[in-house]
Amino acid sequence: MKEVLVSAYGHLDEMMLYVHVPFCAQRCQFCEYTVVDPKNGKQDTVQDRYFDALLNEFELYDELLDTNSKKLAGFDIGGGTPSMASIANIARVMDKAHQCFDIELKNMNISIETTPKIAAHDPDKIKAYFDMGIRRISMGVQTTDFALSEKLGRHDIDYIRKARDNIRGAGFESFNVDLMYGFPLRDGANDKWADTVESTINIIQPDHITLYRMRYKGTKMAHLQERVGLQQINSQGDRAVRILDEAGYRGWVGKNTFSRLLGDSGCSDYLDKRVVAGIPYIGLGLGAQSFSHSTLAYNLGGVTKRMEQYLKSIQLGRIPIQDLYHLSLPSAMGKFCSVSFYFGSINLMHFQNNFGILLEEAFPEEVEFVLEKGLMKYVEDRLALTKKGKAHISGVISLFYAPHVQKYLIELPGGEENAAKYMQKGAERPVKSHPYVGNPVGRYERVRSWLANGTECRADCAVGWQVAEEGQAVVWIL
Repeated sequence: MKEVLVSAYGHLDEMMLYVHVPFCAQRCQFCEYTVVDPKNGKQDTVQDRYFDALLNEFELYDELLDTNSKKLAGFDIGGGTPSMASIANIARVMDKAHQCFDIELKNMNISIETTPKIAAHDPDKIKAYFDMGIRRISMGVQTTDFALSEKLGRHDIDYIRKARDNIRGAGFESFNVDLMYGFPLRDGANDKWADTVESTINIIQPDHITLYRMRYKGTKMAHLQERVGLQQINSQGDRAVRILDEAGYRGWVGKNTFSRLLGDSGCSDYLDKRVVAGIPYIGLGLGAQSFSHSTLAYNLGGVTKRMEQYLKSIQLGRIPIQDLYHLSLPSAMGKFCSVSFYFGSINLMHFQNNFGILLEEAFPEEVEFVLEKGLMKYVEDRLALTKKGKAHISGVISLFYAPHVQKYLIELPGGEENAAKYMQKGAERPVKSHPYVGNPVGRYERVRSWLANGTECRADCAVGWQVAEEGQAVVWIL
């Protein structure tokens, strides 16, 4: 494994760093991330043991890769809730990062995450982050429908304004708020999503707003997924974009972070350079992901959300990687393109720099298709989604998957081919000789009812080559 890591990272002059802090006061209903049992994670002794191991992981990579000679292009401290840790432990991380990497703070913004409650209750902690050199802070609000917030395991109603004041008082001029949509609507209740976006703009007044679509898999709300249709998702996403645009928050088509600061992507340097330029990064901590142009790796603890194996590996002087995958050239190119769609476009120059080939040469038929169908267009040095492309984003992305990934998706048991046929008027339910593992059948039933009633809708499939009779791209979201 060490030889593979040296081959992947040893030659690099610059890279990026992500540090994971897996602690939260409680596990929210919507959380899918690597967070340890809050009963244990709240204990100072548990946190101190974790940070001791984390600092040792820094040293293991420095010994192996000589990271001290590598320029750090981006650095995020995420979680979990990193601000749940003590000031001292975050300071230890910052000090160790300076020891083990070449960091020039004037050329890079370090980012950290917090919650309204912590930011409101502990202004000294927020100020300490700024004094350490951290210049971007992100606060997870998710919703200002506080009745819904309570059901999701959050109690933020008393903290929003104070948190805002403390963050600004500490000196932060790059302040992001995370919002989340796609929750089940309560029977008979109005959709308050637009109110959440508007109140965030008017009351919190952050520099950036990031919109996250609720992902149910792996959360305590997985059983509620069938209550949320694609029509609701698209409507809420489109409405938020309109509200943000009217308020002066700008973002590329297909991008989920919007900024009111001119020339600012709204994202951290780590995420911005990871998405646009594909700069390799190392993830430290429980379950953290690392990526190079030839490897993809995951640390111990991502599945179990337990610290024991991670701590033991560090204690034995082993880099705590659980899964290490080799990326073939087609896989690496597909991964680069897939991640690029987080910002709604593929940077042509960075693709060529990373792989030594033009995007149009690597994906000639795919590029021709998206241009011909109006799904993407050239915007300066990017191949960017159009509004039509955004409406079919899952299918557009899948065009750029590696061939073996496309083949796997197409051949899934139960298959999307049966589902597409079932969507046609008058079609009989397909006879299934094996368990179906695609979209829940109930979702098809809803769309069929729309078709029967003459309502316009679309079907989306795993690989977007199929074209409907009227010339619209057909895309099925898996």
